[in-house]
Formats: sequence, C-alpha cells, structure tokens
Amino acid sequence: MAIAEIKVWPVGTNDPSISSYIREAFEIADKNEDIEAVLTPTSTVLEGELPTLLSVARSMHQAPFNRGCARVVTTITIDERYDSPAHMEDMVDSVINSADN
Repeated sequence: MAIAEIKVWPVGTNDPSISSYIREAFEIADKNEDIEAVLTPTSTVLEGELPTLLSVARSMHQAPFNRGCARVVTTITIDERYDSPAHMEDMVDSVINSADN
C-alpha cells in the first residue's frame, strides 16, 4: 500500500479561490473504489496501490485543463513502505501517540 498527498493548483484562473478545483480533484479520487481518499483544506490524501494512485493523480491533474485552465501545477508526495503495511489512520495514530514517549 502507498499513501500519496496530491495538490492540484490551477494557475491563471479568473478567481483567487481554488476551492472548487480542490473539491473536483477530491471527487475524482473519492469515486475510485480501489483507493481511500481524504480531503484536507489544500490537498487530497490517497491510500491504495501505487499504480492506481498514479492513475488517479493523472486524472486529478487533468481536471483543471478540462475546465479551461492553461497551466496546472501538481505536487505529489508518495510514502510507500515494503517492510510493513502502511495505512493513513495508523500513521496519524503513530504521530499522536509519539507525544506520549
């Protein structure tokens, strides 16, 4: 399993708000049954098999172009482990519980 954070930033829109673009990117990810998607204020976090995540990321990146944007900047951070299974909830729990140590 891999976990990816994806930020899709349209450049040169007529409105300074990009909320609708973030929502659209999330909806693209959320409708894919093979991954889990979590919305954050500025990005979408995905969990699933890496080939699926990359395919979804490509669709998310393409979405603003489909709405007429001439330029899109997308950043992707991928966290993938081979030594143990990784799940978003476990990683968050680990961070929260690390304060106890």
